[in-house]
Amino acid sequence: MEWKKIVLPIAILVAGYAGMTLIASAGNEEESAAEIDTRPTVSISELRAEDYEVTITSYGEITPLESTNLAAQVAGEVVSWNPKFVPGGLVKRGEILFSIEKDAYEAALLEAEATLISAQAQLVQEQAQADVAEREAASMTGSRITDLYLRKPQLLSAQAAVKSAEAMLRIAKRDLDNCEVRAPYDALVVSREIGTGDFVSTGTVTATLNNVETAELNFPVAGFDQSFLPVTVSGTDAVITIDNREITASIDRDTGVVDQATRMSHLVARIDDPYGVRSGKPLVKFGSFANISFTGKTLEAVYRVPQELVNNKQIWLVNENGELVGERVNVLREEGEYFFVSGDIDGGMLVVTPPEYPINGMAVKVIESGKKLVASQRITQ
Repeated sequence: MEWKKIVLPIAILVAGYAGMTLIASAGNEEESAAEIDTRPTVSISELRAEDYEVTITSYGEITPLESTNLAAQVAGEVVSWNPKFVPGGLVKRGEILFSIEKDAYEAALLEAEATLISAQAQLVQEQAQADVAEREAASMTGSRITDLYLRKPQLLSAQAAVKSAEAMLRIAKRDLDNCEVRAPYDALVVSREIGTGDFVSTGTVTATLNNVETAELNFPVAGFDQSFLPVTVSGTDAVITIDNREITASIDRDTGVVDQATRMSHLVARIDDPYGVRSGKPLVKFGSFANISFTGKTLEAVYRVPQELVNNKQIWLVNENGELVGERVNVLREEGEYFFVSGDIDGGMLVVTPPEYPINGMAVKVIESGKKLVASQRITQ
C-alpha cells in the first residue's frame, strides 16, 4: 500500500502538468486565431489614357426649308388643275399646278408681234431715207447739212419704237407662259384656295406650298456642350433619329444668336429629299420631333471614371505598397454615369470599391483586379 502513497501523488502531478500544457496549447491556438487581417478589402482597375470623341446630342422639329404662298401673276378664269394639286399632294419642280384661260393672252401676243413687225418696217424705211440724205449731203456745202436733214432724230425714234415693241412682246410671252402656273420646286401642297371656274386676279394667293427638296432641323446646344463643338460646324455629318429610324444629315449653319431665355445657341441641320420625291426614301414628315447626334471635339489622353469614384475632383489609387493614394484629376466632361478626366494617372490602379473612410497611406487588401478602365470610343487612325 505504501507504493500507492508514492505513485498516486506523482500521477496527480503528471496529470496536472499535462492538463496545464493542454490548456496553454489551446490558449496559444486561440491567440493565433485572434490575429486576423484587419485591412479593408478593395477591388481595382488599371487606368489607361485614350482619345475620346465627344458625341453631342440634342432635339428639334423637322421644318421645311421654305414655305411659299403661291400667287397668280396674271388674271383670268381657272380652266384646269393638276390632280396632285390637293392638300397633301407632292409635285415636282416645274410641274403644272393649274391653268388660266389663255385666249386674251394669246391675242395680246399676236398684237405684240404685229407691233414689233410694224416698228421694224418703220426702222427699215427711216434707215433708207437716212442713207439717201447722207448721199445727197456729200455733194452739198457743210453749212446746209443738219442732223434733221440727215434724219437722225427720225432714225432714233424708229429704233426706240422697235425696242419698245420688243419689250411688249417679251411681256406678252411672259403673261402667256404664266397662264400655266408651275411648281417653283419639289413641293408638298399644304392648301389650295381655287377650283375650276374661279376667276383669279394678279397677286391672288392660290395655294401654300412647302419645299420638300430640303428639310431643316433647328436644335439647341446646351452651354456645357458649346465648348465641345467642332472647330468648323458647317458641313459636319449628323444622324437624325425619328421613330427609331436613323437618317443621315449635315449641319448647315449656326444661327449666330443666343436665346435670351435659355442661354442656348442654336444650330441648323439639313436633310435632303425628306419626302423621297427624287430618291424614293421613306418620308420624313414636317412637324416630326427628332433627336440628333454628331461628333464634337476629340478629348486627348482622358480616362473614363464612374462619377461615384470622383469626390471633390479626387480619385483613390493603390500604390505598389498596397496603400491608398488620393490623386487630383481635372474633370473635363460628364456623360451619363461617367466623368471624363485628365491627370498624371496613366497606369495607376484605380480603387473601384473604396473603403467607407479612405485615408492617404491606409493599407488595403486587393481582392480583385478589374479590366483596364479606358474611354469607350477609341479614335481609329
